[in-house]
Amino acid sequence: MNRRAFLSAASATLAAGAFGAPSIFAQQGALSPVFAPVRRNVGVFTARGGTMAWLVSKDAVVVIDSQFADSSKLFLDGLKSRTSRRIDLLLNTHHHPDHTGGNKVLRPSVTKIVAHQNVPGLQRKQAAESHAERAQAYADETFAQTWKASAGDETVSAKYYGPGHTGGDAVYLLERANVVHMGDLMYHQRHPGADRVSGASLRNWIVALEQVVKDHDRDTVYVFGHSKSDAPVTGSGKDLLVVRDCLTALLDVVQKGIKAGKSADEITADWNVPGFNELSGEPDFQTAYDELTANG
Repeated sequence: MNRRAFLSAASATLAAGAFGAPSIFAQQGALSPVFAPVRRNVGVFTARGGTMAWLVSKDAVVVIDSQFADSSKLFLDGLKSRTSRRIDLLLNTHHHPDHTGGNKVLRPSVTKIVAHQNVPGLQRKQAAESHAERAQAYADETFAQTWKASAGDETVSAKYYGPGHTGGDAVYLLERANVVHMGDLMYHQRHPGADRVSGASLRNWIVALEQVVKDHDRDTVYVFGHSKSDAPVTGSGKDLLVVRDCLTALLDVVQKGIKAGKSADEITADWNVPGFNELSGEPDFQTAYDELTANG
């Protein structure tokens, strides 16, 4: 199978796997739920799908992302052992099923779901394509550029940096804890993947990562959407800049190939991005090629 065929098949898997097998964007490995503290009442949850974050205090419960339906049930069971409160806010970083597939499971325990304004439409389109409309729960409140709310003694804010991994990626900050959830704008020790049909932009993704680092300080802890198996799911701004450099190198390789008159298959034949070949997964050459040639 050539690179173009591989990516076409992977995209189909993403749509079809909304509530079944994990997509190419999901955490790999067995379903092994783990709650881990980060700082100041904030922690992360990993099982299957994108990393979830949680805030549990005496006055508020906030959850960021919901993974798949099966893993969100495990999350809810674990949450009940930590608090008797309802979930005040469920925040979705973007529409992909490994981040929103558990929305409906959590919905009876949630007061409000929040997402960027592009997310509900992308989620509905994705659900229609995979015949999963009945398994959805959508945002009650959306925002265009920024959003902010109080959650007990914590303040939660969001910012849209423009298209990156998709056309609706939100970055959420728990201000007093100084913890930022990046969603799938952050792949740690893995090649980042993009969903071009949902509005992704590799070039703006690079800009967004730089701006996120500028907007926060050296003490900020970042939660990553995905990490290589057994690698940390949290880290620093330096980790964000590694992804920036990886995307920059990818675009550079593809641009040089285009200038040399090579086809997409010729450019991707060796799957080589100098300096980043130790990362797990495969570089997203096809998205880079389509973006640079304005195809697809």
